[in-house]
Formats: sequence, C-alpha cells, structure tokens
Amino acid sequence: MHNPLKTAIVTGGASGIGRALCKQLAAKNIYVVIADIHAAQGEELAKEIAGKGGLARFFPLDVTDASQVRKVIQETAGEFGRLDYLFNNAGISMYGEFQDMSLNDWNKIVAVNFWGVLYGTHAAYPIMQKQGFGHIVNTASAAGLGPTPMVSAYTATKHAVVGFTTSLHYEAEMHGIKVTTLCPGHVDTAIYENGYAIKLDKERINASVKQRKMMSPDQFAALALKGIEKNKVLVCPVPLRITTKVFFHLFPAMERKLMRLVCRVMREAKPAN
Repeated sequence: MHNPLKTAIVTGGASGIGRALCKQLAAKNIYVVIADIHAAQGEELAKEIAGKGGLARFFPLDVTDASQVRKVIQETAGEFGRLDYLFNNAGISMYGEFQDMSLNDWNKIVAVNFWGVLYGTHAAYPIMQKQGFGHIVNTASAAGLGPTPMVSAYTATKHAVVGFTTSLHYEAEMHGIKVTTLCPGHVDTAIYENGYAIKLDKERINASVKQRKMMSPDQFAALALKGIEKNKVLVCPVPLRITTKVFFHLFPAMERKLMRLVCRVMREAKPAN
C-alpha cells in the first residue's frame, strides 16, 4: 500500500527556479526533498517551508556524482514507499567562445547539465516503472530550442536535455511514467552571477542580459507546474516558443542577423589584452 503523501525531489532546489518549485510544491501538500550542493541555503529553505506548515527536508547533493544521486532517490522512495516527482533542475551557465574553451570546461558543464539529468532519470526510472506512476521533470532552457552563439557549451547541454526528455516522454508512457522538459528563458536567478565566463567580461554580459524583461522564479515555477499537471512534453513561455518554432522558420534571414549580432555583442565583452 502506498503512503498517501506525495513526494518530490528537486535538485538545485536551494535557489532560483528550484527554490520556487520547492515552495510551490510544498504548498500543494507534497513532501519536498531539497537536494543541492549549497547546504546553508538548502537548510534555510527547509526551515522556511516548515515555518509555513509545509513538509520538507534538505539533502546535500552533488549531481555530478551518480552514487549520491542514486542514494537520495532510493532513500526517499524507500522511506515513503513512493516517488511521485523528480525534478532534475540543477544546472550551471558558461559563457565563452568555442576557440577559448578547454575540454575541462566542457567536462564541467556537461557533468552538471546533462549527466546530472541522466543520473537522476536513470535512478528514478526503475522505481517509477515498478510502482506504475511518477513524473520526471528535466530543466533545459529556451537555449535548447535554437542556436545561441558564444554559449555553445551551455546550449549543447540544453539541446541534449530537450532531445533526451522529449523522446523519453513517449517511451515512458507504457509504464505509467510522465516526462516533461522545462525550457525557461530569461529568469531572474543567480545562474548568471554564478556562471563561468571564459575570456569574457561576465559582469558586462550579465548587465546586458538584465536589461531585458525577465520572469521571476515564482512566475516560471507556477507556469511549469501548470504544464506538468497537463503532462505537457515541453513547457516554455509562449512568446519564446513562438519565436523559436515559428518566427525563425518563417524568416531565417532574421535568425542569421540576430545570431551575428549576438556574436558581435559578446565579443565586445572580451577584456582588452
């Protein structure tokens, strides 16, 4: 017999979109496991949720370690007798021109943004398959829906997450497992400040990004949870989805012009030698 209390694990749950998801899930009477590498923020969030009558705990987690990922998933499912949601949300950003990036740079971002997603999915899938239900939610990005020059490593990982998750959505149906990918655009989180910039002025780039209209983490989390309830394959703010899927296909010359502008603006952020 299943425990009636639904459970959710959120990696990268201590800040940004992950934090907003944790708070909104807890408000729906779901037991939330906040899994993050940042212990102080995670513990503080667990206390905040408890103070508002929600149920949550913090679990230290480095998503680049498959054994750690497996442990938090198996222990949660074992304790509660079920795993309803897994949000593979942890991610990092990286600015840099391909010619300036080392293989170590690539390994760093792929380890978090793709392998972290795969480790979580791989550990949760057989549990959900056995219980006959569950929802895996993988955070990608609007960058995973089209070209984003000068952040090719980040974009590559997000394309990989989109391709993997949208494919698994249909493969998992026969097991009763739901799978959704989230593609946020510009959301006001610390991913920009905490990101890596290789031979680029990160502060200058971030200042330019912050001039654009940005969603709050709470706004995107609410949008995401609505899409998840509907078992959408992909959740993305509508204007971004239309721009990526329709506008650039109808007007390819505009896409090329915009991408070249991005290259020029980003290169201008290179420090003088």
